[in-house]
Amino acid sequence: MTPDELERGVRGAYDTVAADYAAYFADLGAEAPLDLAMLDAFVEAVTGARGEEGPPLVLDAGCGTGRVGRHLLARGCRVAGVDLSPGMAGQAHRGSPGLPVVVGSLAALPYADARFDAVLLWYSTIHTPPAGQPRLLAEASRVLRPGGHLLIGFQAGAGTRDVAPAYRTVGHEIELERHLVAADQVSDWLAAAGLRELARLVRRARDGERDDQASVLAQRPVT
Repeated sequence: MTPDELERGVRGAYDTVAADYAAYFADLGAEAPLDLAMLDAFVEAVTGARGEEGPPLVLDAGCGTGRVGRHLLARGCRVAGVDLSPGMAGQAHRGSPGLPVVVGSLAALPYADARFDAVLLWYSTIHTPPAGQPRLLAEASRVLRPGGHLLIGFQAGAGTRDVAPAYRTVGHEIELERHLVAADQVSDWLAAAGLRELARLVRRARDGERDDQASVLAQRPVT
């Protein structure tokens, strides 16, 4: 399958489930306390780097229905969202009036170089096979200003999971897979994109999760 075919499939799947996704994941209740701690560490790093220059501008890349973007807005960030799925972007528009969202690909972000103080990739790279993920991180680095921060969240491990059965239980016949990657591999990709790892979290699966969860915080050096 080509990258374009993959994107079309992911876009179609999320367009189909967007309304139910927005209703089921209305907030950050699915995140564990450790996940929320990494999000808060990200916000603190970004706002600290800005100092007295005003609220940081954060790109929520793969923003979905805007649930994480709303959290960032509440923490005092300015936030812009981009998502591959028009259906998910529409849900974000309806549920997050203060969050401007455009439809676009993480592989070709519709923004100028060094546009943002920070980029969030919160479980938004997981449907791209590992071979294609370095391109997404390179794009995220491109739109990140020197000194800016990036946080990526993902399922840790190796292999592929079919997530379509979960949606079939609520009446949606779709095809959708997610890919597990190791934190060390993600750190290597970030380094290749010109970013330096600052911290990482790998926690064990809890409740109904099938896999360990991970996040990596990185920074684009000033020089």
